Amino acid sequence: MVGAGDIDYKAEVVRKGIHLSSLNIPVIYYFIDRDLALMLLIPVTAVFIAVDLLRYYHGPTARLFYKVFRFMLRKHEQDGNSKRLNGASNVLIAATVCVVLFPKLVVLTAFTILIISDTFAALIGRKFGRHRFLAKSVEGSLAFFVFGLAVVAVTPKVTYAPMEYLIGALAAAVGTVVEAGSWKIDDNLSIPLSVGAVMWGLYAALYPSVDLFAHHVR
Repeated sequence: MVGAGDIDYKAEVVRKGIHLSSLNIPVIYYFIDRDLALMLLIPVTAVFIAVDLLRYYHGPTARLFYKVFRFMLRKHEQDGNSKRLNGASNVLIAATVCVVLFPKLVVLTAFTILIISDTFAALIGRKFGRHRFLAKSVEGSLAFFVFGLAVVAVTPKVTYAPMEYLIGALAAAVGTVVEAGSWKIDDNLSIPLSVGAVMWGLYAALYPSVDLFAHHVR
C-alpha cells in the first residue's frame, strides 16, 4: 500500500487521536492574547522536550516511556543514535514557534490545518492509498487538501473577502505538497511553518495596508 507507515493502523488511529487533542491549542489561543499563550506554551513545551530527551539518557525514564508509548512511536522516534524528538514534542515546538512568528489569524489557520489535515491524510492515505504522490499517496494528499479547505472555510479572516479564502486555499495547497514530500524536518514543524509563511506573505502582498498583528481576531 502506498504511504504505509512503520506502525500498524490501530496504533496510527491512536496516535492521530492524540494528535487531534492538540486542537485545544488553537481553540484556547482564539480566546487569549499572544503573551499569555506563550506563558502557557513555553513551559509545557520545555517539559515535553526534557522528558523526550531524557529517555535517551536515563534508563528508568526510558523504560517507563517505552512501556507506555512504544507501540505508537515511529522507528525514527526510537533511534538512540539520532535522538529525534517525538511527534508530540514537535507539535508543541511548532505551536510555540508559530505564535512567536505569525499573527494570530495566521496561526489559527496554519496550526488547525496541521492538526486536521495531517490526521485525515494519514488515516485515509494508509487505508485507501493506492497511487503514489511524492513520498505519500494521491488519496492521502487529496484528503489533506480537502480538509485544509474546510479549515480555511471556518477560520477567522480580516474582511471575509473571497481573496482571503483564496489565500488560505493556496497556503493549504503548499501544505499538501510539504506534507507529501520526504523532508528531513518533521512535518509537524514543516506544515504549519510553510502554511503560515505563505499566508503571511500573500496577506502582505495583497493587503499591504492591513497590520495583521494589530487585527482583532473575531
